[in-house]
Amino acid sequence: MIKFEHSVFALPFALLGAMLAAQGWPSAHALLWIVVAMVGARSAAMTFNRIVDRRVDAANPRTRGRALPAGTLSLRFAWGFLLASAAVFELACWRLNPLCLALSPLALGWVFFYSYTKRFTLLAHWVLGVALGIAPAAAWIAVRGSLAPRILLLSGAVALWVAGFDVLYACQDIDFDRSRSDLHSVPKRIGVAASLRLAQLCHLAMLGLLVWLLRASHLGVPAWLGLAVVAALLVYEHSLLAADDLSRMNAAFFTINGYIGILLLLFWGVAILV
Repeated sequence: MIKFEHSVFALPFALLGAMLAAQGWPSAHALLWIVVAMVGARSAAMTFNRIVDRRVDAANPRTRGRALPAGTLSLRFAWGFLLASAAVFELACWRLNPLCLALSPLALGWVFFYSYTKRFTLLAHWVLGVALGIAPAAAWIAVRGSLAPRILLLSGAVALWVAGFDVLYACQDIDFDRSRSDLHSVPKRIGVAASLRLAQLCHLAMLGLLVWLLRASHLGVPAWLGLAVVAALLVYEHSLLAADDLSRMNAAFFTINGYIGILLLLFWGVAILV
């Protein structure tokens, strides 16, 4: 029901936010509970999404093999797993600091809210982006107990990155979405070709925010090299897709985006440490 490898989308940016906040390695206590919080929040959010979308998933040929519509997991189990995951998240926030605990219901509320947005707005892609963009800002709060405007640049970059690749991913379902009046997406509204261009604009804006953050953080050469690598990967990702050929979507969506998060953490982490 929840794929472990999808964690590479948000977890590296949470760890990067923690390192920026600590100006080096965060404490073992903070690092442990940040990871636990990420696992709990992501598991709860993904499970809630699967519960809310189970009937839509059953009708979509691409998703009808998922655990709930296929019957390999029961709805009762999913609700139990959701509650357990949310409890783990709340425990982690409590162990971090009072501000994390106070903000935790807002974080869960937002990631749950995303699952409904596709029913009434094509802005669901950006709502999902913000859901993952919370991660670096939340990690900053976990380390410092307060929020600084600088980390919001990284949160904004993550939000735009996720929104861009979610627009790309939604292109696969354009025919199914058009067959239903209760689902909204950018590809359904403007078509595949225009959606590919919009995703490119999102990723260009993402790079702009990362440049802004680098200049504000005064990180060294390794960080700029990492940004160059990320830019090259984004160019390659978009080169894999065309309006009349989405056959390499898995490589563009899962493989390339997985590398982006990990490599940015690696290069920027080195820059922070040195």
